[in-house]
Amino acid sequence: MASFSYVALTPEGRRKKGIIEADSEKQVRQKLRKQSLVPVEVKSAAGQLKGDTGKGSRFTLMRTSMNSAALCLATRQLATLVEATIPVEEALSTVAEQCEKPGQKALLSEVRSQVLEGKSLAEALSRFPRVFSRLYRSMVAAGEKSGHLDTVLERLADYTENQQKIKGKIIQAMIYPTVLTLVAVGVIVVLLTSVVPKVVSQFAHMKRALPTSTNILIGISDFLRDYGLYIGIVLIVLFFVVGALLRRPAISMKWDTLILRMPVIGKVAKGLNTARFARTLAILNSSAVPLLDGMKISGEVLSNAKARELLQNAASEIREGRSLHDALTATGLFPPMMLHMVAAGEKSGELDSMLKRAADSQDSEFERLVSMALSIFEPMLIVSMAGVVLFIVMSILQPILQMNSMV
Repeated sequence: MASFSYVALTPEGRRKKGIIEADSEKQVRQKLRKQSLVPVEVKSAAGQLKGDTGKGSRFTLMRTSMNSAALCLATRQLATLVEATIPVEEALSTVAEQCEKPGQKALLSEVRSQVLEGKSLAEALSRFPRVFSRLYRSMVAAGEKSGHLDTVLERLADYTENQQKIKGKIIQAMIYPTVLTLVAVGVIVVLLTSVVPKVVSQFAHMKRALPTSTNILIGISDFLRDYGLYIGIVLIVLFFVVGALLRRPAISMKWDTLILRMPVIGKVAKGLNTARFARTLAILNSSAVPLLDGMKISGEVLSNAKARELLQNAASEIREGRSLHDALTATGLFPPMMLHMVAAGEKSGELDSMLKRAADSQDSEFERLVSMALSIFEPMLIVSMAGVVLFIVMSILQPILQMNSMV
């Protein structure tokens, strides 16, 4: 039984879209007519979902996208149903019915169709690598082999939810200083291009030379009025050019290497990547995924290309017989506390719990660094803006004071 998307007319003449399961298009039309619907268009949902194979193919009606919140909710619902000993195909059907977006409903229906054809859940998910990451598929495969799929799905839901929280914290931390900076720059630009020229024009009749600060202010104001638009266009073009260059592996590697070497930003980047690595490896290891496979998958989820390369080298060293603690130490990414916890976990046989604690510790450190950075950035920006405004005011007041002295 396959999934089909349809467009039909209700008895009132309204168009209705949806997803329905049937053996053929003919059966879909029969089902729609039984519901007093007039079928207008019926297409295979599987054909529309082929765009997620990672090969760049196109599809027309629906995009196989599922954000972290939707994926977390679907995973948790699936875990609850599987724990209640409901068959996987039936659980997938129930979860698909709960989805509001047609694309997500079609995706889960297609996964169910693959399961009904005899494939494992992990194999069915592998058709959509952009939605279900390698980590997700590997853990599902491990859960199916061990017979603890419900537990693995719960861990996946927790992991996805935690990553979403961290991403939200990063976005929240970036929004405030970005908005504050844009407002400050905008106010200064308006002052220099609109207010300053009108005030300074009153000094044109003065026969005495203007103060140096006033001449500098007039020069900056004239420059912004004459070339401000061009500067803005150049900055926008430069932004897109830099973004395109950073998509190239060689340049991305150099950039990520530079980020890791920066004093403050590098520490934050290391903390985020090592925490994600430790948490991912803990989940994989507790799900009976072999350590080497877990190392490779955990390295792939990192955002920094240089960190991924270093951890790939660490996995090679473990394959040669080196301990996890020594291999991670050689990367230079992990703080001493995390390395001590990994060593203790290896000796005690509780590597999963120690990695999780290490990840929690790194997340707490990240929140502390962000709070400290924001507490420093805000007053520095206010002081800088106040200094610029003070310079503008003094540059305008000095000629006025000269006029008063002449009178």
